[in-house]
Amino acid sequence: MKPIKRRNILITGASSGLGEGMARLFAAEGRNLALCARRIDRLDALAAELRAQYPRITVKVYELDVNDHDAVFRVFQAADAELGGLDRVIANAGLGKGQPIGTGKFAVNKQTAETNFIALLAQCEAAMEIFRERNAGHLVVVASISAVRGAAGNVTAYAASKAGAAHLGEGIRLSVADTPIRVTTLLPGYIESEMTARVGKTPLQVEAAVGHRAMVDAIEAEPAEAMVPRWPWEVLGRALKVAPDAVLRRFS
Repeated sequence: MKPIKRRNILITGASSGLGEGMARLFAAEGRNLALCARRIDRLDALAAELRAQYPRITVKVYELDVNDHDAVFRVFQAADAELGGLDRVIANAGLGKGQPIGTGKFAVNKQTAETNFIALLAQCEAAMEIFRERNAGHLVVVASISAVRGAAGNVTAYAASKAGAAHLGEGIRLSVADTPIRVTTLLPGYIESEMTARVGKTPLQVEAAVGHRAMVDAIEAEPAEAMVPRWPWEVLGRALKVAPDAVLRRFS
C-alpha cells in the first residue's frame, strides 16, 4: 500500500545539518513546515528563504531547547494548531559530544545522554499525544548507525544514547502496531554536517546532499527501520551487529 502523503511536518534540530537539509527537501515537495531549534536567528533566515522560494507553503518557526521538556509539549501543541494538524514529527535534535568514560568528563556525557534520550522521550511523548488523539500520524525517531553496537572512546555515551533512541522508537511502534499511526526509526551513517566536522575524519562519510536525500526518501517510504544511505550502511550495519571487538574499535 502506498504511504499517505504527509502535508504538515514538524522537524526538531532544524537550524543546521540533517534537520535543515530535510526541511529544504520537504519544502521543495510542497510540504508545510514547523521548524524547531535553539538558534532562532538561523531558523528565521531559513524560513524566509523557503517562503520566498516556495510561496505556496507555510513555514512556522519555534525557538525550542528540547531539554526544556515543558516547552516541547507547548511548541508541539502550538505547531499542531497553527498548521491545522501535524501529520509527521521528525525527532531529529541531538548532540554528538562525548569523552571516554571515567576521564572526569561526566558532565559532557550526561548532556549528550539527556539530549539524545530524555529530551527525545519528551518529543516522542508530545508527538504521540497528538497522534493518539487523532489516531493518525507518522513519528520519525532519528537515531544513528552507532546504535547498532557499543562504541569505544569519545563515542561511548553517544552510541549508548542512540541505542536507547532506537529501542524507544521500536517500542512505540510495537505499541501502536494495530493503529493507523506509523513509527520509523532512522539509523543514519556518517553524513557531512556540523557534528561530523567537529569530530573530524569519519569512515565512509557521504556528502550532505546525498545523506539528506537518502533520509527523506526513507522517511517517505515509512518503514519500521532504515539504515541510510542504504549503500553501504544496510550491509555494514548488519555486519557490525556480529563484528568482533577489533572491528568495532575501528568504527569508534
